[in-house]
Amino acid sequence: MSGRRLPLGGRIDRTRRVRFHYEGRILEGFAGDTLASALLASGVTVVGRSFKYHRPRGVLAAGVEEPCALMQVGVAGRSTPNLRATEVELVDGLQARPVNCWPSARFDVGAINNVISRFIPAGFYYKTFMWPDWHLFEPIIRKAAGLGTMSRDADPDRYEHRYAHCDVLVVGSGPAGLAAALAATRQGRRVMLLEQDTALGGSLLSASARIDGLDGGEWLEGVKGELEAAAETKILTRTTAVGYFDHNSVNLVERLADHPGAGAPEVVLRQRLWTVRASRVVLAAGALERPLVFPGNDAPGVMLASAVRQYLTRWAVLPGDATSLFTNNDSAYGVAHALLDVDAQVPCLVDSRRAPPPELVEALVARGVRVFTGAAIIRTHGAHGLRGVTVRTEDRRLVRISCEVLAMSGGWNPTVHLFSQSGGKLAWDARIAAFRPDVSVQAEVSVGAADGEFTLDAALAGGWKAAGGEAGEAPVALDADPGWSIEPLWRVDAEGKAFVDFQHDVTAGDIALAQREAFVSVEHLKRYTTLGMAPDQGKTSNVNALAIMAGLTGQGVAETGTTRFRFPYTPLSLAALGGQTRGSVFRPSRRLPTHERQEAAGAVFEEYGGWLRPAYYPRHGESPHAAEQREARVVREGVGLFEGSPLGKIEVVGPDAAEFLDRIYANTMSTLKVGRARYGLMLNELGVLIDDGVTLRLAEDRFLVGTTGGGADRIAAWLEEWLQCEWRDLKVLVAPITTAWAVLTLSGPRAREVLRATGVDFPISAEEFPHMTFKEGQVADIPAKVVRASFTGEVTYEINVPADRADELWDRLIKAGRPCDITPVGIDAWMLLRTEKGFMHIGADTDGETSPVDVGWGQVLKRTHDFVGRRSLSRPANTREDRLQFVGLERVGSTEALPIGAHLRGQSQGEGSEGYVTSAGFSPALGRGVALGMVRRGRVRLGEEFDVVTGAAKGTRVRIIPLAAYDIGGDRLNG
Repeated sequence: MSGRRLPLGGRIDRTRRVRFHYEGRILEGFAGDTLASALLASGVTVVGRSFKYHRPRGVLAAGVEEPCALMQVGVAGRSTPNLRATEVELVDGLQARPVNCWPSARFDVGAINNVISRFIPAGFYYKTFMWPDWHLFEPIIRKAAGLGTMSRDADPDRYEHRYAHCDVLVVGSGPAGLAAALAATRQGRRVMLLEQDTALGGSLLSASARIDGLDGGEWLEGVKGELEAAAETKILTRTTAVGYFDHNSVNLVERLADHPGAGAPEVVLRQRLWTVRASRVVLAAGALERPLVFPGNDAPGVMLASAVRQYLTRWAVLPGDATSLFTNNDSAYGVAHALLDVDAQVPCLVDSRRAPPPELVEALVARGVRVFTGAAIIRTHGAHGLRGVTVRTEDRRLVRISCEVLAMSGGWNPTVHLFSQSGGKLAWDARIAAFRPDVSVQAEVSVGAADGEFTLDAALAGGWKAAGGEAGEAPVALDADPGWSIEPLWRVDAEGKAFVDFQHDVTAGDIALAQREAFVSVEHLKRYTTLGMAPDQGKTSNVNALAIMAGLTGQGVAETGTTRFRFPYTPLSLAALGGQTRGSVFRPSRRLPTHERQEAAGAVFEEYGGWLRPAYYPRHGESPHAAEQREARVVREGVGLFEGSPLGKIEVVGPDAAEFLDRIYANTMSTLKVGRARYGLMLNELGVLIDDGVTLRLAEDRFLVGTTGGGADRIAAWLEEWLQCEWRDLKVLVAPITTAWAVLTLSGPRAREVLRATGVDFPISAEEFPHMTFKEGQVADIPAKVVRASFTGEVTYEINVPADRADELWDRLIKAGRPCDITPVGIDAWMLLRTEKGFMHIGADTDGETSPVDVGWGQVLKRTHDFVGRRSLSRPANTREDRLQFVGLERVGSTEALPIGAHLRGQSQGEGSEGYVTSAGFSPALGRGVALGMVRRGRVRLGEEFDVVTGAAKGTRVRIIPLAAYDIGGDRLNG
């Protein structure tokens, strides 16, 4: 041997050496190794530290159930925390280090926690809330939380989502899964076969077997070839079924290039998230071996017996020169023989059963192994590596045995996680001392070890039958183990820490403490002790914990119950969930039809309601505030050009369109005349303002509903919901057309002059085209719908043209407006202009409680026609006299602008806030600050003064004034 590597055997490629970095050292393994097998082969015994006590831990398992060997793998953007070393494929240049330890796994300063462990038992963090003060402990507890660290660099790789349908989805490629896939394939069905490992085979990769007269490996290769050749069968390795949902929908994560290694491309397709709907699901995910609970069972070198066998036969790694075994069932005996077959030392096998099958004992004794029956291990020896164990014999003698590895087997738990997620009900099976699937609620069947059938012939027959294979044609095995038996041993009664959850340091004593403190419900037990909440999600700990609690409460394990296993089965990356929706694609920002024109004009873009829109257009050396002031002044004195294309545009058409809108709006729309426009408010069922806008009546049965930019999609869906779910008798069609039309707005005293110069084929004088009307015709030889509606208080024309002709119209308007010094105007100036006029902005001046009455629309209460939210307006909460009301505000004794969000308090009031500033700015037209706000009983308190009690203006005074501060009579708007 070289190190711990056997000279022969295994499924590794000895011709391909792989170098990797671990804790600053350069080590070697072979292609086909996992990080865990390579570390064991290199003689590394301590691979991590436990979460709470920072106790040294070694490799416990060989697969997804590994709770101890958690690693930070990769560098920069590919650095991923908390990966199980047992699942990390070894690639050249791999960099890994254990988590939750400093400066190294062998010497960790956090190990002081183990010395003071008596002061931090289960639930200690909850008790710190009560004594002496949570804030005393909070910084320490928060700093200790977590294991690995997230990279601050951007992930360079790609992730994608894929969707598929199949007739039969087989989860797991052990003997049962292969039999199921083979049966379904031979029937010509569409089959998907999943395997979370790198290779098909399951237990066939590490155990000897003969199937249909062939060696297990030969049979595996033959089945694999037949499945690969079938056109309707798809095999996915390195793929984990992480969640089972309604209607036989299963989520899978396929690891394509999880650890690219040295020389990898700058960007690789790293993982793929599948959503698969299957007519039938066959769960053949096998079973997981349980640890035994005895003092010192967490020492490095104590491993699951099945893991020892896998490292031995699959990766040709002998974890230690001398391996003892501790079991309560038959399966460990086969592991002992596998060790002896490679000339390893097996000092003893300790069986807690008084009368195990005699043929098993006799076979080992014949090979020179000392077998203790009716015995238990009560102590392990060695700090950073196992040096020996103490055996308590059936006659209570203590025997010290020297060994470097202890292989333990406490029985097997069928892998029921996905079955439980599917909604299936579990049952306790005393024959196997474990929970197994009982009642299925979806088109699913569990087979093989996943169904509690641990013999090879039962697995093959069950898998074949589950996929509809004909009886008598199933693969046949001469099972090496004609039966399997177990006598539960849930806890060895001896002094010392006996661990149940290896990662979160939950001991049998912690479970006893939870029982004494009445946390006996399985859900309470889990949260009080953090049992099963580690990255392994209780795969090795849950059943032991439930059985120990059952013993303490005098109940059976079935009566104690179990938690429902939650998605995901194993941890998965957020990147896999996100797929390609990351960066700018995570929340795409839509662009205006004239985006390039805006860029050329020097626009500074910000996101508003999912659209990239110009906030302002700074000239050389101009600050954002100076640009806003200049643009606002242009609109008041000349003419500004503003793009309002994101404003929602929804056509409502049909014989009942007017009736429908009367029910939707808080004000009446059926009385609106064709060719006219009306401002309206929309409420939700609680009577709260949710949107506003201008609606046009295009014809008797046709309306164009305007919404805010941020509400366009939401309101369109909301209207459709009312039609489809509540008012199905109305004959109405709702058609969102927001993106079909661009809107370029001319606003200012010279707007009419520019529009005329651009060229129109309809009259535009104040008398012939008054405020709140619209006309259809040609503008600059482009079909247009022009609306006279103003958000600025100036003469305004909103010109709607087909979106693909927006650039053309922009250019024509700029050219025609040059003599008038036309200027592009951004959102910042536009908001300032509407604040001067006292116009409300939904979302800025309102919140989740604002009703129309609060903003001065008390007339809606007089409507006799029912509308959405009407009944809620009469609720006591909506009729209180002290509600916040929409008012104008001005600073007393100062022309400076108020800060938005500043809270106000009356001169004779108590400590509470009486309102706050919702919109504010400095008006270049008025030469002073203007502001709007919400104040309790604000409309009856005109002229009353308040103190600002928060923010930069704290201590100054403000006065309530009417909403409009500019052009109060509206002469300019109607000019």
